[in-house]
Amino acid sequence: MDGHELPAGSAGLWAAVDELWERLEGAQRHTGQEGVLLRILKLSEEVGEVSEAVIGATGQNPRKGVTHTWEDVQAELCDVAITALVALRTLTPDARQVFAGHLERVRERPLGPPAA
Repeated sequence: MDGHELPAGSAGLWAAVDELWERLEGAQRHTGQEGVLLRILKLSEEVGEVSEAVIGATGQNPRKGVTHTWEDVQAELCDVAITALVALRTLTPDARQVFAGHLERVRERPLGPPAA
């Protein structure tokens, strides 16, 4: 592995999520419901950073011009995904199963409107 691959696919992903969750739990300032809510709110911050990177990559702010790359956007999207998975792990130790079940339901949804 070159440091950019997770061992054993999905299992490696969830091991990394568990490790991040444990580290965050050990360092958190707020516990209980407040800690859970703040962990979930962190998603809004990360999504905002995606927006900032897209605006920066496209140069949409005329005062600033191009300030980001599409690689920055990719990194910020990864941060959103990681933050969401850690937030899910915060809500349930069964995050892997909850996510897999939900993903399967989403995969089974039709893409278009129901047939008439």
